[in-house]
Amino acid sequence: MLGMGSALETLCGQAVGAGQYEMLGIYLQRSCIITLVTALFLSPLYIFTSPILKLLRQSKNISNLAGKFALWVIPQLFAYALNFPLQKFLQAQSKVWVMAAISLLVLAFHVFLNWLVVIKLGKSLLGAAMVGNISWCLVVLAQMAYVVSGFFPESWTGFSLKAFKSLFGFVKLSLASAIMLCLELWFYTVLILMVGWLKNPELAVDAISISMNLEIWTLMITLGFNAAISVRVSNELGANCPKAAKFSVVVAVVTSTLFGFLFASSILATKNVFPRMFSDKAEVIKATSKLGYFLAATILLNSIQPVLHGVAVGAGWQASVALINIGCYYVFGLPLGALLGYKFNLGVRGIWLGMLFGCFLQTMVLILLMTRANWNKEVCTLLQHVV
Repeated sequence: MLGMGSALETLCGQAVGAGQYEMLGIYLQRSCIITLVTALFLSPLYIFTSPILKLLRQSKNISNLAGKFALWVIPQLFAYALNFPLQKFLQAQSKVWVMAAISLLVLAFHVFLNWLVVIKLGKSLLGAAMVGNISWCLVVLAQMAYVVSGFFPESWTGFSLKAFKSLFGFVKLSLASAIMLCLELWFYTVLILMVGWLKNPELAVDAISISMNLEIWTLMITLGFNAAISVRVSNELGANCPKAAKFSVVVAVVTSTLFGFLFASSILATKNVFPRMFSDKAEVIKATSKLGYFLAATILLNSIQPVLHGVAVGAGWQASVALINIGCYYVFGLPLGALLGYKFNLGVRGIWLGMLFGCFLQTMVLILLMTRANWNKEVCTLLQHVV
């Protein structure tokens, strides 16, 4: 659904650049229709998470806990369905600080509620799920109230039956966007499944989960650049300013890479310390520390890669990037990780090394795609087709 939301990001951004503000509300409603239907179809995966994981030969304990948690967070699935379109609608119009304020307020409430329910009342996993449901619903309701309260007289003119027209073209772009992002995120999910097939899977999953958790923290900064460059590129292409779009790409990549170097250096300097933030078990801390170099390299690559993805979304290249993801991740990265992890007995480090090489190859291909692009031909063609 986040991928489907990026289709809205492309269209709304180009509509703003072209001055077609009246289409933004229509696009938002179309996207909400598609994502809500998608959430309905995804619900069985949440309901049958436990048997699916067992079928994939995951640890019984891990499968049972994951199955319970998935059932409890189904409300979040439908909150996501509305959050992503609303988010892209606001981003396209540069209402980022409003979203940040909403997120900050809900985050403060979320931290307090977690402390109260999970720690004080001792509701454990169920409490964490319920708190997550409440927090995500609050984010969605606040964003929705902001959109319909008269702050967008040109882009939100109320609910319209036009939202049900031209759905095929919108679904086509949404599916391409979803496939692009799913291939990216599922790659990391498959890695955790592969780690779950190793000996002593609980320890291995602990180590890689801690590392990926920290990676996601740093990735949030990069995703800010992803959103910014996506909006900038789509706006500039919609306004028929290809040179400005190209220059924005250079600025975003350089700036984000500098942050990547900063974060990677911090990981290397604290590789024996940061695991203690997540666990007090000596074996988990030791296993996670061994992944420090791999984590630092991944963080550095992930300071560049999401920015390039943002460029692709802004220009409407989702289908091309989806094909690149298949080749780099699933044809090259995963088989290499399996070979190193199982055949050469490198375990978690071998699997992660395969991921690292896949990410590196994808980054190089995307850079080549950007440098060879003819920006003069990218102006507003996608918007004209869908409208």
